[in-house]
Amino acid sequence: MIRRYMQFVKPYYGIIGLTILIGVLKFGIPLLIPLLVAYAIDSIILADGLAYDERISMLIQILLVFAVVFVVVRPPVEFFRQYLAQRTSNKILYDIRKKLYGHLQMLSAKFYSNNKVGEVISRVINDVEQTKDFIMTGLMNVWLDLVTIIIALIIMFNLNVELAFASILIFPFYIFGVWFFFGRLRAKTRNRSQALAEVQGFLHERVQGINVVKSFAIETHEEERFDKTNNNFLTKALDHSRWTAYSFMVVNTITDIGPLIVIGYGTLLVLNENLTVGVLAAFVAYLERLYGPLRRLVSSSTSLTQSIASMDRVFGLFDVPYDVKDKENAEPIKEVKGHIEIDNVSFKYDENDNDNDILKNINLDIPVGQTVAFVGMSGGGKSSLVSLIPRFYDVTAGSIKIDGQDIRDVTVRSLRDNLGIVMQDNILFSDSIKENILLAKPDSTDEEVLLAAQRANAHEFIMNLEDGYETTVGERGVKLSGGQKQRIAIARVFLKNPPILILDEATSALDLESESIIQDTLDQLSSDRTTLVVAHRLSTVTHADKIVVIENGQISEMGTHNDLMAKNGAYRNLYDIQGL
Repeated sequence: MIRRYMQFVKPYYGIIGLTILIGVLKFGIPLLIPLLVAYAIDSIILADGLAYDERISMLIQILLVFAVVFVVVRPPVEFFRQYLAQRTSNKILYDIRKKLYGHLQMLSAKFYSNNKVGEVISRVINDVEQTKDFIMTGLMNVWLDLVTIIIALIIMFNLNVELAFASILIFPFYIFGVWFFFGRLRAKTRNRSQALAEVQGFLHERVQGINVVKSFAIETHEEERFDKTNNNFLTKALDHSRWTAYSFMVVNTITDIGPLIVIGYGTLLVLNENLTVGVLAAFVAYLERLYGPLRRLVSSSTSLTQSIASMDRVFGLFDVPYDVKDKENAEPIKEVKGHIEIDNVSFKYDENDNDNDILKNINLDIPVGQTVAFVGMSGGGKSSLVSLIPRFYDVTAGSIKIDGQDIRDVTVRSLRDNLGIVMQDNILFSDSIKENILLAKPDSTDEEVLLAAQRANAHEFIMNLEDGYETTVGERGVKLSGGQKQRIAIARVFLKNPPILILDEATSALDLESESIIQDTLDQLSSDRTTLVVAHRLSTVTHADKIVVIENGQISEMGTHNDLMAKNGAYRNLYDIQGL
């Protein structure tokens, strides 16, 4: 997992190395302070035969040298170290999110139907951000702390070997403590992250559906449900906090024993005149330089467990396989005319479920330019069937061909470039109306956008809005009515002008007057291209060249409106139920 993460870090090895070198200088400069203390005590304060003026002169000289180091040299070193570290880590996170978003774009509708949007967002935002600690801490600060420890030990061994050995007596206990807690904290951190993602997923759903909550006046009930989810996160967070506190308690206790050993043994050496007071003072000062990084390493281990647990979740998302993907030898589909052949197609959402076919042995030939309507009771499989054509899902058995080419043999991008789709639940992004229409063909001119809106019977209401085509529609188009959103979605199709249209309840949200107006335009648009229409309102499809009745995942009837009415079968029953 770390090796995979390092693939994102690899392009920045050079700048990370420079940052570490600057960091060594930044952390190394303070290591001079204990030497200053030793010099001040032994060479100035306790030195024999020096006059007061000489002592003051020596003190001023040494302070001026250190002032230059700390006032002139260290500030730019500190700035560049912090800036380069933050800049590099943020660029790495940018690269990860960019690739992760591209991966999410390639996942099929099946993935999104089985996963909460809030949890997916949590992985892309929260978990990727948490991996930043691995860069800042694991790749930079840990090494700097280790270098600081090594430099401090070198100086301490040069000052006094015996006292230096006394200083590192606690190291084995410290290493065991870090090892003991690291694995446990990793599991606790992973559990905490998952619980937080569940909270975010719950909030995302409820905020999107706040009108449902209010319409049923179930605010209290939803508060109780949120409290249950939130309490689960609290439990996991407290469990994580408890083990974090244990780790700090144990390690800090170990490092607190170190100074007692050094001060006791050092004092004995001074009393036996084997050590000067200045060197002992310097040793005590170096203990903080030695044990401070050790304590930070414990803190770092906690941060690293969070980062590694987040890596687990990030790469878990990266590892989700593509249900729908291009074959190795897939080529772009060539000049599409619009002949669709559905050959013995069966489909189920869960391929491991042997008893739950959504579609069963569907056979249908749709000539170029023909309008085919799919009707039937809800849940019969109409929308599932048309979802197979753009390969939102792949067929479980059989094949779908366009102009004789199996759609699994061509690239998904080229296939969808030739389809215009208006879904049953139309989503508008929180951009302007113009930008939402341009999604179908981003390089279109303003005149083309205007014409598409006019043909979709949307231009008039758009111009009545305060900012016209620049009006922002809010999240999911919340500022527009259902009919207005539907007409903008239809305008997208007019703009794209594809050879094949798929209209899944395309006029269901329109009022009768708008529906009547736009139906004439849809008839005109579909006259020279293949059009598939899913409809519950049968009055909108009586003009279709062929009407296909789907019941329980199978075709029960097929023919023109007049043919099916004459049969007095399922279609006639639906027609009569609607009072037409």
